[in-house]
Amino acid sequence: MKFIALVFAVIVTFVSSSSSSYSSVIRKHSDGKEKGRVVVGEQPLSKIAIHKTVAALRRSASIKASPRLLGTHGEDTEWVEVRLQNAQPSEDDWVGVFSPAKFNESICEPEPGALDEGETPYLCTAPIKYKYANFSNLNYTNTGKTTLKFQLINQRADFSFALFTGGLDNPKLVAVSNHISFANPKAPLYPRLAQGKSWDIMTVTWTSGYSIDEAVPFVEWGWKGYTQIYSPAGTLTFSRGSMCGGPARTVGWRDPGFFHTSFLKDLWPNTVYTYRMGHILSNGSYVWSKLYSFKSSPYPGQESLQRVIIFGDMGKAERDGSNEYADYQPGSLNTTDRLIEDLDNYDIVFHIGDLPYANGYISQWDQFTAQVDPIQSAKAYMIASGNHERDWPNSGSFYDTNDSGGECGVLAETMYYVPAENRAKFWYETDYGMFHFCIADSEHDWREGSEQYKFIEKCLASADRQKQPWLIFVAHRVLGYSSNSWYGLEGSFEEPMGRESLQKLWQKYKVDIAFYGHVHNYERICPIYQNQCVNSEKSHYSGTVNGTIHVVVGGGGSHLSDFTTIDTVWSIYKDLDFGFVKMTAFNRSSLLFEYKKSSDGEVYDSFTISRDYRDVLACVHDGCEPTTLPT
Repeated sequence: MKFIALVFAVIVTFVSSSSSSYSSVIRKHSDGKEKGRVVVGEQPLSKIAIHKTVAALRRSASIKASPRLLGTHGEDTEWVEVRLQNAQPSEDDWVGVFSPAKFNESICEPEPGALDEGETPYLCTAPIKYKYANFSNLNYTNTGKTTLKFQLINQRADFSFALFTGGLDNPKLVAVSNHISFANPKAPLYPRLAQGKSWDIMTVTWTSGYSIDEAVPFVEWGWKGYTQIYSPAGTLTFSRGSMCGGPARTVGWRDPGFFHTSFLKDLWPNTVYTYRMGHILSNGSYVWSKLYSFKSSPYPGQESLQRVIIFGDMGKAERDGSNEYADYQPGSLNTTDRLIEDLDNYDIVFHIGDLPYANGYISQWDQFTAQVDPIQSAKAYMIASGNHERDWPNSGSFYDTNDSGGECGVLAETMYYVPAENRAKFWYETDYGMFHFCIADSEHDWREGSEQYKFIEKCLASADRQKQPWLIFVAHRVLGYSSNSWYGLEGSFEEPMGRESLQKLWQKYKVDIAFYGHVHNYERICPIYQNQCVNSEKSHYSGTVNGTIHVVVGGGGSHLSDFTTIDTVWSIYKDLDFGFVKMTAFNRSSLLFEYKKSSDGEVYDSFTISRDYRDVLACVHDGCEPTTLPT
C-alpha cells in the first residue's frame, strides 16, 4: 500500500511542479478526446464546407423523394426512398437532407474564415444528415442511377433532398428534390421524464412546434386505468442570439421549436401512471401525443428493489447509416438498444454528460431525443453537464474551449429539466429510495471555496445514511482517478486539481462510489484515499467505509479512449469497449454493482457491498466525528 502511495506521489509532484502546467493542461484536453496531440473523432456535419457551395443545377441530374406525406397514422418517424439520376456521376457525389426544405433561404451569419470578406455564400445552413450517392450501390459511378433510403423523424418542418458533386470540401449543387413533410409537423413529441425537487414529483418535458400564442400545453395523467387529470405546462425556447458562437449560430443553427415542462405532483410511491401531452388550439380543438407510462419513485429510505443505470458520453447515431463516415459514435446505438431491451429491469437512468455531441449543429438534439425516446419517456432520465454541452471561450465555463460548438449550455439547460436551483449552474441532488445522488458540474469551478464546492459538501452532508445508506457522487470529467492515456502522459491520472479539494469530502462523508464520464472506456478503481488503496478485496466489500470506489463509465457510445501503458496498480478492472453500469440495491445492507457491455448486455465486471449502519458511522482516517472525554 505504501508503495502505491509513493509512486503516485512522485508522479503527481512532477506534474504539479509549476503553476503554469495547469493552464497548459486545460488547453490541451479541451475536448478530452486526444491521443497525445491528435484529436480523434469529428462531428460528421462539420466536415461539410457548406459555405463553399456553388449552384451548378443541371437538367441531366434529378432527385425524387417518396412518400410525400409522412406520419399519416400518427408516426413520428418514417423511412423515405430517394431515387436519383446523374448523367455525370462521380464517387464523391453525396445527398444532403435539408429541413426546412427551402434551405437556400436561410439567414447568413458571418462565418470566420469561410469566405473572403464581402462575399455572400450561396448556402448558409448545414444539412441534418447526408449519405454518399454510392452508399448502397457501388455501381452508381457507372450507371448514374441509385436509390437511397433515409429514416426521418418529425422535426417541425418540411424536408428536401439535394444532390451535390465535388465532395464535402467543394460542394456543387446539381439537383434538388420535391418537398416532403409530416402530416402534423408541430405535433408534441419526445417526452423527457426527470425527477423534480421532491421525490413525489415527476416532470415531463417535450418538444413541439406550438408557441404559447398558438396553443396551450398541458399533460393529461393519472393512475393507470383510473380517471385522468390535467396539469399545465410552461413553455421555453431560445433564439440564434442565445448561442455563443459558430456553428451553433451560423451553419448549425436550426429553429429548435418549443419546449414544454409540466410538473406531476403528489405522486404515490411505486405507482404506475399513464400520461400524454396535449395542446389546446385557439379553435378549441385538441392535439394529442401518444400514450406513455412511468412508475413513480419510492419514498426516500424505503426498502425495495431499486435499480440504477449510469453511463456517459453516448452520443447519437443514425440507423440509416448516414453521417457515420467519421465513425464518431460507433457504440451509441448498441447502448441504446440494450437499454431498450432491458427496460423492465431498471428504474432510473443517469446520463452523466456529453449527450448527442451536436457540437453546435442544433438538428442533432432532435435526433438524440428521438433515439432515446423509448427510455426517457418511461424512466426518469437524469443528465449531467459535459464539455460538449457547455464549454465555450469567455462564457463562464471553467474550461476555456470551444467543445460545445457555440451552444454554451443553452440546449441542455433548456431541453432537459434537472432539479437544480439554477440550471445554468448544473449541479443538483436527487433521491431514489435508498440512494442519495450528488451531481456535480465539472464544467464549473468545483475547488474549495467555490460556490459549487459548498453545494457538494451540503449535498453529501444531507444524506441520512440510516435511511439512505448508498451515497453516490457523479461528475462528467474525471475528478477522481483514471488510467486514460492522456492523463498518463500528464502524470496526474485525473483532471488537473480534480480530487485535491474533493477527496477530503468523499472521505469525511464516506461516499460509496464516485462515477465519471469524459474518458471513453470503463475502469474500476479500488476503494481509495490519498492515492492509496484501503481495501485489498476486489469482488466483495463489507464492514467500515474507509475509502471511495471510483468508476469511469464513459464508454456509452462515442469513439473509445486508450489506456496508458503505465501500470496503475490501483486499477482493478479496465475495458476498452462500450458499456454501462447497473447498480441494484436489495435493501439497506446489500448492493450489487455490474458493468455490462453494450454489444451483448452481459456482465463483465461486478462486486457486492454488504454492511450495517454502524459500519457507516465508524471512525476512519479523516472521517471521524468529533468526540469529547467528559461525560
